[in-house]
Amino acid sequence: MKDIAQRAGVSESAVSFALNDRPGVSAITRDRIRRVAEQLGWHPSTAARALSGEGSATVGLVVARPAANLGVDSFFLQLISGIQEVLAERRLGLLFQVVEDVPAECAVYRRWWAERRVDGVLVVDPRTDDPRARLLDELGLPGVVIGALPGSDTGPHPGLSQVRADDAGAMAAIVGRLHELGHRRIVHIAGLPSLAHTDRRIRSLRIEADRRGLPEVRSVTTDYSDTEGAAVTRRVLEQDTPPTAIVYDNDVMAAAGVAVTAGLGLRVPDDVSVVSWEDSALCRLTAPWLTALSRDTVAFGRLAAGELTALLDGGTAHTVQVPLPRLIERGSTAGVNGGQGSQGSHGSS
Repeated sequence: MKDIAQRAGVSESAVSFALNDRPGVSAITRDRIRRVAEQLGWHPSTAARALSGEGSATVGLVVARPAANLGVDSFFLQLISGIQEVLAERRLGLLFQVVEDVPAECAVYRRWWAERRVDGVLVVDPRTDDPRARLLDELGLPGVVIGALPGSDTGPHPGLSQVRADDAGAMAAIVGRLHELGHRRIVHIAGLPSLAHTDRRIRSLRIEADRRGLPEVRSVTTDYSDTEGAAVTRRVLEQDTPPTAIVYDNDVMAAAGVAVTAGLGLRVPDDVSVVSWEDSALCRLTAPWLTALSRDTVAFGRLAAGELTALLDGGTAHTVQVPLPRLIERGSTAGVNGGQGSQGSHGSS
């Protein structure tokens, strides 16, 4: 700071005002100080800013899922890519941690808050009974919930914004399309039952089944892994009245399900149609190519990070609804009575 003051011909306090965007210096002086700072290769010290109460220039992301399952989940990889794009533009760091469960996640938030490690957090996987929103309120830690808290819009959490996905609408669209193709026995192989979006998908499936008079439609929950996805697929296909269509909550389980189906001597889509909730390269490496819900997950991450930076800039919390995902039909879905319900293995609609 002393070097910058000497080079710019101003006081050290003027340098502090200019570099920390505080009033007290003219626009011309501020620009001159910043030019000198750039020439000298100055960068703000995150540690010093935290000690002075000016923020850490870092945001946090904690994921409470088994690390082994997370490593093959394309959704999180794309989501973090989008988040990082926005944070890099703002020169904000991302502090990332994987924990076993929500209590461990809450402990991380308390520690980060006490140590002033982060200025705000991104919260993923809202639960049906979620303590994290209340905790962040108590700590006064700004955050963005990626997904949606159960039964709420912005709710009673003034420091939390939400980026919501329409899981119910997406499930209704899938069921509607399978119904058009003649499917009456549909099994939804879902993810973790404690997640709010799993609950919304299951409830939407039941509502659509009741509305269309489909008693042989149901959901089975799993841990999202290929192992459990394969095991449940085998179990439902070996029943006396197996499903004619299976909807998987992620691409990994869908690919595992196709392999199990082939191992049982059945064909996709002639004997059973398959739909993946997430689209990815894996859906186009499976034979046949998988019909899937497609959404721009990288843009989802950018939006969430943008909402968090807006809160850090003093904005108010609010809820943003992302567009409804598009169902891309490929070779894994067809009509029950032999009518082709896709555009071929490489087609889409």
